[in-house]
Amino acid sequence: MKTLRDIPVGEKATVAKIHGEGPVKRHIMDMGITKGTEVYVRKVAPLGDPVEITVRGYELSLRKSDADILEMN
Repeated sequence: MKTLRDIPVGEKATVAKIHGEGPVKRHIMDMGITKGTEVYVRKVAPLGDPVEITVRGYELSLRKSDADILEMN
């Protein structure tokens, strides 16, 4: 399974599935990250946390733990 953390900087990928449950999954979906959404990885902090992405035309920073629940194509 390939997650958002596995996508290199400068690459695009599509969300295949959102793992997780409850408020964390709801929060991710409320930010506009849903199945089929294209995500562009802009930057990754030196220690890998956070990951800065572009989704639906805006920039968003995600923690590693949140990036791990996003399965990518």
